[in-house]
Amino acid sequence: MRSGKHVSLPCSGPAKRSFQFRAGICAVPLLMWLCVLAANAQEKAPPVGTVFAQRQQVAQTRDFVGRVNAIGRVEVQARVKGYLEEVLFKEGDLVNKGDHLYHIEKGEYQAAVEEAQGALERSKAAKALTAIQLQRAEDLLAKSAGTAVARDQALAEDQRSAGDVMSDQAKLDNANRNLGYTDIVSPITGKISKTNLTAGNVVGPESGDLTLIVSQDPMYVTFPVSQRDFLHMRVNPKELKVKLRFADGTSYNQLGTINFIDVSVDRATDTVLVRATMPNPDGALIDGQLVTVILETEQPQEKVMVPQAALIADQEGTYVFVVEDGKAAVRRIKPGGEIGPDVIVNDGLKGGEQVIVEGLQSIRPGQPVQAAPMPASLKSG
Repeated sequence: MRSGKHVSLPCSGPAKRSFQFRAGICAVPLLMWLCVLAANAQEKAPPVGTVFAQRQQVAQTRDFVGRVNAIGRVEVQARVKGYLEEVLFKEGDLVNKGDHLYHIEKGEYQAAVEEAQGALERSKAAKALTAIQLQRAEDLLAKSAGTAVARDQALAEDQRSAGDVMSDQAKLDNANRNLGYTDIVSPITGKISKTNLTAGNVVGPESGDLTLIVSQDPMYVTFPVSQRDFLHMRVNPKELKVKLRFADGTSYNQLGTINFIDVSVDRATDTVLVRATMPNPDGALIDGQLVTVILETEQPQEKVMVPQAALIADQEGTYVFVVEDGKAAVRRIKPGGEIGPDVIVNDGLKGGEQVIVEGLQSIRPGQPVQAAPMPASLKSG
């Protein structure tokens, strides 16, 4: 018997082709898997737009909440009672000092003036007569033809007549004054509000305010300053620039100056009231308006600046993403004031860091990123 041994022979012919075919089939999934890994690797490194944190010379600023107040504010009221004949202004217009606003019916007050004038004329005639009688009594007494009693009586009558003249003159002056009050005129130059009563109504001192006039240029802006901020800003008020920012974030194009600092601290709020004067040539400031007051020193300091678009806030505070070794990293910062589209960074950045400002929604800490510098025209977006 033959002792059989199993000998493996190399594949050849159809068997070899079958082996190669199977090997090729196995390689296809491997290649596809490698392609998927490559695609995932690209997805994990999203493109981001970056800018470099810049160190710039900026003025030291502090922000406060303030309110605009008109320097001149007049609540127009009727000083005499009567029928309102005319309203002579257009609501919301600018009126000048001395412009006629309302006309009240004059008839009653014109008659009172004429009556007082007649009374005064009678008093003056009586005074002229008593003066003649006094002179005659003095002449007779000097010639011993009259008595001292007669002279004294004549003197008393003359003095009483003089008093009547003064009294009637005062009544005439008062009547003329009341007649003048029937023409209600503007005591200041400013913008006028709506009228609360129209022609045809009876008005008087008890009618309350007929309208309101507020001056326009310049305007006051008052704002409370905490004790801490007040101590920080203990400089010559002339060295502080006053700027304003409106509720929509836009800046006012005029600079103001501080003209008053209160002499006592409000015990309820522990603040000091400060007031600034602001030019208002275009009427952009409105009486009662809330604004942000920015106090700026004239001596600039070097600060780190980054675009506001880079800032992210959470429960722990504010942070930005920076690019380090091709990966996104978190940097906690302490932002300061805003200057245009940029914000001052008081702590957390030294300057020169590559800060991510675009593509923030698709990155996380430690994730690889493809950083590309932002065009200068888009850095403020």
